Amino acid sequence: MGKSIPQYLGQLDIYKSVVSLATGAGAIYLLYKAIKAGIKCKPPLCSNSPICIARECPVPGERALPQEAPAPEASAVGGPKGLAVERERHGRDSGELRRLLNSLECKQDEYAKSMILHSITRCVYLLEAEASACTTDDIVLVGYMLDDRDNSVKTQALNTLKAFSGIRKFRLKIQEHAIKVLELISTIWDTELHVAGLRLLNNLPLPDYVHPQLRRVMPALMEILQSDYILAQVQAVRLLSYLAQKNDLLYDILNCQVHSNFLSLFQPTQPGSILYEVLVFAERLSEGRNAPHYRAVKWHYNEQSLHESLFGEESRLADRLLALVIHPEEDVQIQACKVIVSLQYPQDLRARSSTCQSSRSYFKNTE
Repeated sequence: MGKSIPQYLGQLDIYKSVVSLATGAGAIYLLYKAIKAGIKCKPPLCSNSPICIARECPVPGERALPQEAPAPEASAVGGPKGLAVERERHGRDSGELRRLLNSLECKQDEYAKSMILHSITRCVYLLEAEASACTTDDIVLVGYMLDDRDNSVKTQALNTLKAFSGIRKFRLKIQEHAIKVLELISTIWDTELHVAGLRLLNNLPLPDYVHPQLRRVMPALMEILQSDYILAQVQAVRLLSYLAQKNDLLYDILNCQVHSNFLSLFQPTQPGSILYEVLVFAERLSEGRNAPHYRAVKWHYNEQSLHESLFGEESRLADRLLALVIHPEEDVQIQACKVIVSLQYPQDLRARSSTCQSSRSYFKNTE
């Protein structure tokens, strides 16, 4: 009423300024409230889970120290704060491995046992002094887990024994479980269990009293080698390569039945890791069958045996080896050449001998 348009616009600008100030103050107040709430907020309580790998949790009910990244689940058993690895580095025993072993003695469900064993395995690798302070009774306790009804518990127990097998004083005790491990590998078709069991066996010197059981499980080992799971294949062929050097087991390996497409393991398209290992296996078999004491006996092999597939008259191994000589990976090339040489050795033995003799006489005359 009676005001000009510029006067109205001036009042409107003032109103907008007041609103902006109010809004800004409200935003600042809300931000203050959020920061205050964050400061008052406390970290969550530690979990009661038996799982602890390297970090230890305070006693149950005490709040964990805040950290930037989420920590692994904590041990149910109380202990001092900090990293167990750090404390061992400074010469202090964290006691974490002992608490985990004690918790394994308590009644636990399958999942808890599996997780405890997994944590024990990690602790053995990380806490060297504490692992060395363990006793053979601890090995026996872990060995009991091989009889558990759950395959995951068996697998984790195998991994734990493998970790302990790196400590010399426990190897003889762990060897006592070799027959049980072979039984598990041959009766349970579980790839993770196969890998864990074979890794353990490959880390142990197998005593002679295990050889009868090895003969019985040879078909199972050959089946694992011919499976399509590379990790298990590599571990199986490593064990077979080791056994091929045992005179009393060589014939059992060579006469073991294999699939008609066994030589597909020597295809250039196979991963280099498996190619290298099967070539080492072939070289050791070739050297073993060409040894004088083995050649002194006339052996008979079944038509579908490993011997016929590799060394029989209709074998195509030579073609596969020639293709591998130009393989992109150098170690595969070298190993293929070694197998070729080992196959030619018996025929060239006299020729090489005569060549060496003529060379020696030549140098002698020159002198």
